[in-house]
Amino acid sequence: MLNKEIQLLVEKGEMLPLMEAFYTIQGEGFYKGTAAYFVRLGGCDVGCHWCDVKESWNANLHPPTHIENIVNESIKYSKTIVVTGGEPLMWDMFPLTNLLKQKGMKTHIETSGAYTLTGVWDWICLSPKKTKLPTEQVCSKADELKMIIYNRHDLIFAEEMAQKVRENCILYLQPEWSRKDKMIPEIVAYVMENPRWKVSLQMHKYMNIP
Repeated sequence: MLNKEIQLLVEKGEMLPLMEAFYTIQGEGFYKGTAAYFVRLGGCDVGCHWCDVKESWNANLHPPTHIENIVNESIKYSKTIVVTGGEPLMWDMFPLTNLLKQKGMKTHIETSGAYTLTGVWDWICLSPKKTKLPTEQVCSKADELKMIIYNRHDLIFAEEMAQKVRENCILYLQPEWSRKDKMIPEIVAYVMENPRWKVSLQMHKYMNIP
């Protein structure tokens, strides 16, 4: 259990449960192939059975860290910061992003969209999940829609979500990693028939980088 002082700082977004932070190559979506500093926050109740970072779910396992420390470390590496999780919108993102913007950083977020959108973002990657649907607010502001495809039915879900985002949102279909061999042919065929969609692959995993 956190003491009351730390708990209050977490609730205000001045401390965040930091799981890990690292400088690497963005492997997915619109910015794939570009360098970025990733900040992975703990805490998620969306509960995807195929999640590859289930250790992020329990926020209590990850130490509350002052956002000044997160920002001071991040600016050593990159001008682009990607906040991911877990589900980062479980926390108030305004304090962190305000501080990053003061330092001239570009702020990106990867989110399921299941919570109220907080923070100041240059890029919003929305990856909705059936278990906890995204809010209309996040859908209306998403820059890219990244749908994880585990089976054929997920293509139906993808089309449902595509109806909720703004017209210029970039649409991606990405095979779930453990099912890539089966689903890549399905996705390729679907994109060829529905060319408003693009294929996204987890390029960093093919390259064996974090």
